[in-house]
Amino acid sequence: MGFKDSNPIINADLEHIVSSALPWEFFRDKTVMVTGGGGFLAAYLVKTLLYASNKYELNVKIVAITRSIPENCYRLLECTPSPNFRIFKHDLNAPLPPDFPTANIVIHSASQASPKYFGTDPVGTIKTNSIGTMFLLDHAVQHNAERFLFFSSGEVYGELPDSSKTISEDDYGFVNPLKLRSSYAESKRLGETMCVAWEHQYGLPTLIVRPFHTYGPGMSLDDGRVFADFVADVVAKRDITVKSDGSAFRLFCYLTDATLGFLTVLLKGEFGQAYNIANPKAEISVKELARTISGLFPERNLGVRFENLILDGSYLKSSIVRQVPSIEKAIGLGWEPVVDVPTGFKRTILSYLE
Repeated sequence: MGFKDSNPIINADLEHIVSSALPWEFFRDKTVMVTGGGGFLAAYLVKTLLYASNKYELNVKIVAITRSIPENCYRLLECTPSPNFRIFKHDLNAPLPPDFPTANIVIHSASQASPKYFGTDPVGTIKTNSIGTMFLLDHAVQHNAERFLFFSSGEVYGELPDSSKTISEDDYGFVNPLKLRSSYAESKRLGETMCVAWEHQYGLPTLIVRPFHTYGPGMSLDDGRVFADFVADVVAKRDITVKSDGSAFRLFCYLTDATLGFLTVLLKGEFGQAYNIANPKAEISVKELARTISGLFPERNLGVRFENLILDGSYLKSSIVRQVPSIEKAIGLGWEPVVDVPTGFKRTILSYLE
């Protein structure tokens, strides 16, 4: 049975990704494990691999590791009929059970990436990125995995003294370990170091990606991040609310570009190395993003309102005003993002209106 997503926006995205000139043949007859399989980024990877397997007759088998069923798996519902796909329920904060699946390729994307969790569950945030990573690395070594891709974050760079400087993969700033929000950045830093250590000591081929502000179809509209809030406002036909002065700058990478970046690193990257996956051409202030998104559907006649952000201790706001990564390292592998902000956010919103 071939895979096709019923949402036309998502299906067109998958066709675009799979039609790229990546060496898809690498996946032939392989088993790919994706942790956090029900997550936003992971689900697109799962769907992409199922789509590619069908398009190129690769016989790729995919197992998604999820913490809860079916609560976290709504993004994967259309994958379940495929005989080459299955879901395995396990919380990676606990030791792996004897029947834990084996795979040729491990993609470790399980993580609490929304800032709303950094204050409410900092321990869980830390454990998945560290203990969970350790369990998976040991498992991958034991079963001779061919690739181990770790999803890190641009948060590992911390606060750099010069916000105008483009950040390469070797630039690091200050992270205060006594801040709750650091539960994410510090554990991602540790996860990266663990990947390098297991690669050095055991010869496990590890690779690291550092995504920046990725958005697109399937993202949770209630996860607390401003771009998700803005999309939710448009979908609900209400004025966009900016809960700050909107002066912070962010750069936004559409999901097709990001997915191609992740797969490019997996297939072409140098072991033991990290790669920024971002779209520096799509840098925009929060207030300008709000105005851009509000104007994508003029028939809805939406405005933009500014309010003071009321912090309740759960959502921990970033202190970083501007952060622009270099993607030269990933460009050197043959990847480059192409989707601009208006195009990407219009496609995202349309995917929720289908």
